[in-house]
Amino acid sequence: MRNPLCSKVQTIRPSGIRKFFDIVAEMHDKDVISLGVGEPDFDTPWHIRDEGIYSLEKGRTFYTSNAGLMELKEEIDRYLTRKCHVSYDPADEIMVTVGGSEAIDIAMRAMLDPGDEVIIPEPCYVSYLPCVVLADGVPVPLALKEENQFKLMPDQLEAAITPKTKLLVLPFPNNPTGSIMTKEDLAPIAEICIKHDIFVISDEIYSALTYGTEHTTIASFPGMWERTILINGFSKAYAMTGWRLGYACAPKVILEQMLKIHQFAIMCAPTTSQYAAVEALRNGDEDVEMMKESYNQRRRFLVHTFNKMGLDCFEPFGAFYVFPCIRGLGMSSDDFATELLKEEKVAVVPGTAFGDSGEGFLRISYAYSLEELKTATERIERFVNKVRKEKGL
Repeated sequence: MRNPLCSKVQTIRPSGIRKFFDIVAEMHDKDVISLGVGEPDFDTPWHIRDEGIYSLEKGRTFYTSNAGLMELKEEIDRYLTRKCHVSYDPADEIMVTVGGSEAIDIAMRAMLDPGDEVIIPEPCYVSYLPCVVLADGVPVPLALKEENQFKLMPDQLEAAITPKTKLLVLPFPNNPTGSIMTKEDLAPIAEICIKHDIFVISDEIYSALTYGTEHTTIASFPGMWERTILINGFSKAYAMTGWRLGYACAPKVILEQMLKIHQFAIMCAPTTSQYAAVEALRNGDEDVEMMKESYNQRRRFLVHTFNKMGLDCFEPFGAFYVFPCIRGLGMSSDDFATELLKEEKVAVVPGTAFGDSGEGFLRISYAYSLEELKTATERIERFVNKVRKEKGL
C-alpha cells in the first residue's frame, strides 16, 4: 500500500505550545497553574458580545462577501488611519479572515513560488515556518539575540539576504519574547527591504498591547506600503480569541490573489463575529486600555520576580509574555518545563517551541491573574532553588 500522506506535511513538527497544553488537559488536576497559553484571561467585553447576540437575534446568519462586511472593512481602515497612520481602500485592499493565522497562511501561498526564500526572525510564533513549507518556500530562520532585546538588527538582515529572498516576516510585538521594534529600529529595516526589493509580512496582532511606547508599522515608511502585507486581528486586544477573526491589508495586486485562496478554502469569516468586531473597533478603546493596564502591572511583577530569583529576564515592551533565561541551570528548556510541571504543577512553554534559538529560555504568559502569577512564581522559585542545590550551583 502506498503512503497516503503528503511528504512535506510529515516533515512539520506539531506545535510545542499545544504539547504542554494537552498534557495539562490530560492531568485533570485542579491544582495545576498553566501559564502556557497566549489567551487573555478577560471575557470579551459585554458591549461587543451584545452586538454579536443582537446580530443573531436580527437573523444575520448569512454568508458575508468573501472579503468581509464592507461596514467592518471601513472600520478597520478608520482604525489603522487613527492608530497606525496608514490607510487602505476597504473595497480592494482589506480582507477579513478567520483569525490572523489564516491571513499568514494565504499570504504565503499567494506570494511564494517553489524555492523562494522567507527570512523568519526567531524566536517567533509557531506557524510561520510551517506555512512557508506548505507554500513550497524555503524558510530561513534568523536567530535574534537577547543582548539586542530580541530585535531584528540591520546587519543580521543584510547578511541573510540572497538573490532568492522574497519575503521577510516581521513578528513585532513579538510572541514569545515580548520584544518590539520602534520607529527608529524599523527605519533601517525598511531601507534594506527597498534596496533588495523584498516584501514584508508584518504580523501586528499585538500592536495594541505595547507599554511605554506607541506601535509603529513598517507600512507607514515611504516606499513600504506597496511591499507590506499588514496582518492584525481581534483575538488579543479585545479578548476575542474564540470569535476567530483577523484581517489582512495589502495592495490590491496582492490581496486579490489572497482572496482566491480564501474563497475556496473558507468562503468567509463568521458573520456574527464580524458584526461584533464592528462594535469593538467603534467603542472598544477603553476596554483595551483597561486590559493593557492590568497586563502592564503583571508584566512589571514578573520581570522583577524572575530577575530577583536569579533568572535573567529582559523587560518586554509588547504582547503579554516574558522570556526568562534558564541557561545557568544546566537544563534544556524542554526538560525544565517537563520537570516543573511534574514537580510543582506549573505549566510553561519551552523556548524551543518557537525555534532552535529559543533554547535556554521559557515563554511565560501573563494573561493570568496576579494572584495566579504570584502562586506560580513561588513554585517556580522553589523548583529553581532545588535544581541549584542538586547541581551545586
